[in-house]
Amino acid sequence: MAVIVLMEDDAATRMLVSSVLKKDGHDVLTAENGAQGLVVVEARRPDVVISDVQMPEMNGFQMLAALRQNTAIAETPVILLTSLQERAHMRIGMTAGADDYITKPFRPGELREAVAAQLNKRQIHATLKSMAVDAAVQVALNEQRQELARLYERRLAAELSERWPSADAGDHDERFENATVMFVDTPHYAGVAEKLNAQELTELIKKFYGSANDTTHLFGARHMQFIGEGMIAVFTDDTNTRTVNHGLRAARCALGLVESSHGIARYLTAAYPQRQLPPFEVNVALHAGAVTLTQLADPLHGSAQKLPVGDAVTAAMQLQKKARVLGWPVAGSVTVLRSITGAVRIGRRALVEIPGRTQPIDAAEIVELAL
Repeated sequence: MAVIVLMEDDAATRMLVSSVLKKDGHDVLTAENGAQGLVVVEARRPDVVISDVQMPEMNGFQMLAALRQNTAIAETPVILLTSLQERAHMRIGMTAGADDYITKPFRPGELREAVAAQLNKRQIHATLKSMAVDAAVQVALNEQRQELARLYERRLAAELSERWPSADAGDHDERFENATVMFVDTPHYAGVAEKLNAQELTELIKKFYGSANDTTHLFGARHMQFIGEGMIAVFTDDTNTRTVNHGLRAARCALGLVESSHGIARYLTAAYPQRQLPPFEVNVALHAGAVTLTQLADPLHGSAQKLPVGDAVTAAMQLQKKARVLGWPVAGSVTVLRSITGAVRIGRRALVEIPGRTQPIDAAEIVELAL
């Protein structure tokens, strides 16, 4: 069967992945970080590499970049392992040349399918190389690689949408009867990413997502996380921020993110004047209602992470999509606007039809602060 190199610093995960693959007859070689793993890859020339993202000494992204630069092993298929909270950075790996990813926690069947797909692809490529491959086939292979990158974010969204039920709070969950949900998306991100190399894309992500993280925390978000090309944040009232209600803090944050995106757009224009990059911009939606921060267990690492669920969350996500079509940088539902009347200036207004809701959402464009 195949020779597989597994790079993973967590002993339990190494044992799990190794045992699953060895049962299928594969020869599994393990390493505790990317640096050790690269040595094994160079020596054994495996059929597939499976690597965690977060590792000491050399992480998964650094390993991937080094592997792709080494012509002797550059074509080795690489599958990255990531947890939900690391997804915001996974686009770096996909752009840098990862062949697939698996989200923790995963089922043994998912691991087997991912490995089988890469082995099959490797066999097809080997067969094509032994033949006189014409230009049309090469073009098709390049298009397939590009399509994988494009499909990645859509796959993320599909997986995440399954984790957004309208659920009641469990024993370890936090429920807020009234909170403001902010959903942010960067609609032209994929187009920009296609025209940047891995290092340039990494710089862009550090600039924008670092700024977005700082801005969101500055305005006292109770919870935030990056999702695919965007971000979700939940603002609630608490003892530290009760002098400014959660709706106004969310609105200030949204306008700050729009201004930050303008700065990123100026940076891209100055740094890459000849690239003809798509406009870098954000669309933000705000909606208020009951929100539950529910715990998702990660049995592979013995940890848990929070995920916001509820109708207010799904409505905010849907409102953002509609706001993008309407051309509104920031959209606020009437439930948010009522709490910040007089504090912001609004522009266009509309009744927005939301899939799955019997009544449209009364929403308006938030233009600027009135204070």
